Amino acid sequence: MNKLIQRGVLSIAGLTAVAGIAAGPGLSQDTTPAVTTKPVAATQQVSTDRQQVSMDKLLPHGVPAGQSTVPLSGEQKANAKAIVEATKKAGMDERAAVVAIATSLQESKLENLGHLGDRNDHDSQGLFQQRPSSGWGTVEQITDPEYSTTAFLKGLKQVDGWQDMPLTQAAQTVQVSAYPDHYAQWEKQAADLVAELWTR
Repeated sequence: MNKLIQRGVLSIAGLTAVAGIAAGPGLSQDTTPAVTTKPVAATQQVSTDRQQVSMDKLLPHGVPAGQSTVPLSGEQKANAKAIVEATKKAGMDERAAVVAIATSLQESKLENLGHLGDRNDHDSQGLFQQRPSSGWGTVEQITDPEYSTTAFLKGLKQVDGWQDMPLTQAAQTVQVSAYPDHYAQWEKQAADLVAELWTR
């Protein structure tokens, strides 16, 4: 379990939230589903029903080494779609959705987790493993996919130059995880999900 580190201050949904909310990967230590690590090459474009989504925009720095993938259930895909829709509603672009989905893949494997008892990292819950005690919102709020995504994106907006950062650096600046490099491994799967879901 990540140990949450508290540093800095972010304004989240009108609340003062501590930015060092390391929403550590609640399942990554003991109960993470098996993942497959293999080389993944970025394609130039992905066709969708309505338009083509540029992989250059989704993966502006290319694909980091050591990518992982996890099979997704219908519920996990629905949570990815909820992240995409919340990103659009927040007026942010496809790259922001990639950052958000990769972060959720690391933190919860796109599962909207409630309290895990002894396995919980403090009071971390939801898709992004946000903490009510650190000001992210109530348990009901942070286990709502739209609210939790909006809260994450508000933090991301406050990261100066996040658009030009490697994904793992942008995500880590918001999450302040004990495992700062772990977000990178989900970038290709996150980009593929955004390419699939953005225009649906």
